[in-house]
Amino acid sequence: MNRRYLLDTSILSDLAKRPAGPVTQRITEQGVESIATSLVVACEIRFGLVKSGSPRLTENMNQVLDSIEILPLEHPVDEHYAEIRNALERAGTPIGPNDLLIAAHARALGMILVTDNVREFSRVEGLGVENWLA
Repeated sequence: MNRRYLLDTSILSDLAKRPAGPVTQRITEQGVESIATSLVVACEIRFGLVKSGSPRLTENMNQVLDSIEILPLEHPVDEHYAEIRNALERAGTPIGPNDLLIAAHARALGMILVTDNVREFSRVEGLGVENWLA
């Protein structure tokens, strides 16, 4: 079975800003069929676009979102969410609510989360994390 990668907001933002950058190179190496993002990430991006009001940024991000599979939230993401949140709260190291959902989504699907926020996501037990910008 091939490795699958869930790209987070920071990675997709970089892809839109630098279409010939390191993220594109890694996607080419891994194969576009191994790449997806979460509906939660798409929501974060869409909010950022509405807030920015930038037509150029909106066009670039729309091209990125149109070219990548956006995965819906489905069971057992809810179970992973509960386990991760409980573990992080008990340890006194919670993460943001959207990041929690993204982590649960990636872990539930057995995907490697690609992020520029390795410090936060690496606290999630059982979650593979890579930074394609480092």
